[in-house]
Amino acid sequence: MNLALSLASGVLLVLLFPRFSWVALAPFALVPLLVACARERNWKRRFLYGWASGFVFWFFVCIWIQFVLEVHGGMGRWGGWGAFVVFALLKALHTALFAALAGRLLRRPSAILTVSALWTAIEYAHGSLGLAWIGLGFAWLDLGNAGIDWPVLMRLAPITGVYGLSFAFAMCNCGLALVIQHCAHGLASNHSGGSPLRTWLIPLACLPLIALLPQLPSHDSAPESVNVIQANIDTEAVWTSQSLAAMEQHLADLSRENPAPFIVWPEAPAPFYPDRPAFLEYVSSVARSANADLLMSGIASDAKGAPLNSAFLLNRRGQLTGRYDKIQLVPFGEYIPPAFHWVNRITGEGGDFTPGTRIQTLQANGHRVGVFICYESAFPDLVRRFTLGDVANGDPGADVLVNLSNDGYFGDSAAREQHLSLVRMRAAENRRWILRSTNDGITAMIAPSGHVTETMPPFQQTARLMHYGYMSGETAYVQYGDWFAWVCLLFSAAGLAPPRRPRLRSADVLPTNPASMA
Repeated sequence: MNLALSLASGVLLVLLFPRFSWVALAPFALVPLLVACARERNWKRRFLYGWASGFVFWFFVCIWIQFVLEVHGGMGRWGGWGAFVVFALLKALHTALFAALAGRLLRRPSAILTVSALWTAIEYAHGSLGLAWIGLGFAWLDLGNAGIDWPVLMRLAPITGVYGLSFAFAMCNCGLALVIQHCAHGLASNHSGGSPLRTWLIPLACLPLIALLPQLPSHDSAPESVNVIQANIDTEAVWTSQSLAAMEQHLADLSRENPAPFIVWPEAPAPFYPDRPAFLEYVSSVARSANADLLMSGIASDAKGAPLNSAFLLNRRGQLTGRYDKIQLVPFGEYIPPAFHWVNRITGEGGDFTPGTRIQTLQANGHRVGVFICYESAFPDLVRRFTLGDVANGDPGADVLVNLSNDGYFGDSAAREQHLSLVRMRAAENRRWILRSTNDGITAMIAPSGHVTETMPPFQQTARLMHYGYMSGETAYVQYGDWFAWVCLLFSAAGLAPPRRPRLRSADVLPTNPASMA
């Protein structure tokens, strides 16, 4: 029964996200796993139940990774499946740890707060770079991402980031699990010294207070225009001088199609090397002929010649004015975790990419633009640093954000919609417009509320005039970062500490002399 309950939670978590998007399940998805943890006293069995639940989640939510490894990594069907299963087993260890510890917390009156804090802290650990060497440093969808279309709950995003939404959902799940266990076995009364269940459920009374938080900004005002290019370049294209020249001519024509002061090209699977004179002259001529600032993605090199995945900005005179080097690289796509040295990389560069080292905004159309590249959208703290800026170095922070991405490696999978969901949450956290420019979809304009205001048809080579606005000011999340996740980490650690036993005073010790007892 406990195993079945754990597997059910894995399935429910999968159903929360694209392509199912049954987001109404978010307050209930963890309930079966939590009931199983409350029923099982042996932490080793709870660990296995959590491992099974986590495996189901990571296997089916990220099943597109198998396609990427098989088709674009050249590993073949069995090689792709083998590597992907190992990946899912490793990622499931996070849920296994949660289940092993949650069973202990569920027997205390503070269960709703401590279990929710533990879940949030475990989610925060997914993106830890300290785990990258064994393939565990991979962040994707948090439970809170299921709340992207819940207007009231989204009021937490500018304050706590996505982790506040995860905590709120976890509270609902834990409260319901306690009610079920209490009704079935009287768990609460047995472990609370007789305190009634309603005492355990008091923290749930805080959830309606979220409605008192400020509403997210309206997305009516979008006075600025940008010419967005969707290149639709084949990820497996074999480039010749003729095909490269034809592609460059198409991009130049599309860049002049919709007059605007700003042009954005996506991250693309093409030999774009703007630090080489011939290609730099080509893109410079595009910017000059369109009389617009041009933002694009390409390959740069560090001092040792190692490749960098970078964003380049050229002004309307064709001068290269800025560059940002991607910091958070894609496992298996841009580097191979050491534990997976036997897996092929997806990209065609001669070696692993080198991560960038510095957040840097770029000046375009008279404003500061923060450009995060593809997978970096999964890291809330990194994106908010573009908005925060670096005052010490004269960088006041971005007025608008741009996400350059190439989702062509995903095929026609749910990963495209999943990726868009991540970017939408970043818009609400930062209270900034985000232009998401992709190679072949989903290209979209996202308002500071997280709503998608414009999209482009996928799998087409096209250009479109899209509209956005500039925003100033800093949200609490931008100012203080992942403060809420750290509070959850500390609070869950405190909850796991063994309870203090009261000290016995000498007067409280029963006498052992029968005569004195008489």
